[in-house]
Amino acid sequence: MVVIRRDATLLVVTEKGMGKRSELSEYRVQHRGGKGIITVRVTDKTGAVVALKEVLPDDELMLISRHGVIIRVPVSGIRVIGRNTQGVKVMQLDEGDTVVDVARVVKEEEGGEEEPTGDEGPVAAEGQDQRELSV
Repeated sequence: MVVIRRDATLLVVTEKGMGKRSELSEYRVQHRGGKGIITVRVTDKTGAVVALKEVLPDDELMLISRHGVIIRVPVSGIRVIGRNTQGVKVMQLDEGDTVVDVARVVKEEEGGEEEPTGDEGPVAAEGQDQRELSV
């Protein structure tokens, strides 16, 4: 089961560097015998779909090309547009290069370190072996 967040959008990135975000409410539920839903207009200009991800406005993306170029892009910089569209240029590519993968980077909340809950048991002091505490 996939839990969908209300403020999330669906991100699509194609191999020729095109991308877009669409509202999840634009996608109807498919039943048995459904023929599918068009999510991006695939043309020679866009190329095939490389990534399809649920993203939040505060997230960032890492786009990776076949030639090893990696860029970091804020999700908020990619427009939210309709389902059956090509999208906008997200990554400028050299001749013969294509996008091969997209990774979602989630921003950490302030004070991102986990607070100890007290259930961890005794903690070894600096220079002390944890095995000494279990005796």
